[in-house]
Amino acid sequence: MKYMKFLLFFMFCYSSSIAQNVIINGIPRDTSFTVHSAYVKALKNYPQIQIVSPQLPENVREIENVTYSTLKSGRNLNLNIYRPKNDEKYPALLMVHGGGWSSGDLSLQIPMAQRIASKGYVTVPVEYRLSPESQFPAAVFDLKIAIRWIRANAEIYGIDTTKIAISGCSAGGQLAMLVGMTNFRPEYETPDEYASYNTNVHAVVNIDGISDFSTEELTATRESLAKNKMPASIKWLGGTYEDMKDTWIAASPINHVTKDSAPVMFINSSIPRFHGGRDEIIEKLSAYNIYTEVYAFDDSPHPFWLFYPWFPTTVDRTVSFLDKVLKGKENK
Repeated sequence: MKYMKFLLFFMFCYSSSIAQNVIINGIPRDTSFTVHSAYVKALKNYPQIQIVSPQLPENVREIENVTYSTLKSGRNLNLNIYRPKNDEKYPALLMVHGGGWSSGDLSLQIPMAQRIASKGYVTVPVEYRLSPESQFPAAVFDLKIAIRWIRANAEIYGIDTTKIAISGCSAGGQLAMLVGMTNFRPEYETPDEYASYNTNVHAVVNIDGISDFSTEELTATRESLAKNKMPASIKWLGGTYEDMKDTWIAASPINHVTKDSAPVMFINSSIPRFHGGRDEIIEKLSAYNIYTEVYAFDDSPHPFWLFYPWFPTTVDRTVSFLDKVLKGKENK
């Protein structure tokens, strides 16, 4: 399958524009954001940037459009797999795209997945239900099923099930955090498929995703609504913080840190609102001696991972963290 860079969906956590909802194969889709529009917007302040395109390394094998779950409606949820071309077992990294919980698709993660796979990982960009189709917690259930699928199919794809990580960008980073903080929490999963396998992960890479929905900036939605602008968080969570406080709390990773939560790498832009809850959740994780790292780019746009010059460093920082936490390798 060919992926043209100007047709890739681009993610943002908080939409200020009106979503362009269409029906594709019977599924409601928000197509309002693209890599191209993100590029045009960022180019004004960052004239040096270039879009990152998919490019399969010579040592990597790809298996695309694999069904990991079939919904009660009959529609399939799919994922891609990238792994080194040999028979060895490797750690797995489930990769969650962004798009404000309402747009985007797994193709956004393909360039990074291809590059990380070449470093000795089985990378798995994953599709999940978005808010035009189903609100919280459907996406979390989908991702937990995908983790079960990885374990159930580990022998087929050469995966070491003692070393499973999850990463995500923006909205995907928030989802990855929630998955990683809720290890051994059955209320955040559904046992309909692969019930004999667990959903625990051993590491999280959060790329500019929030950890707390209850910060003042994120709950100040009345002004946006008065201007007929619908924040993506409201669309996904089903209402404002005032109206759906319990849901907003349940969706905030910061409220679910336990001794079983996974180590986390935070890779951030220079925009503070996408760091929401980061320092506070690090403090909670540290109380359990759970390892964390932070790397922040100076003077960078929110979707930095989609562009050069930030893409290579994002890959390198992700691999370095995973090598340390999953493979026991120290930085040299």
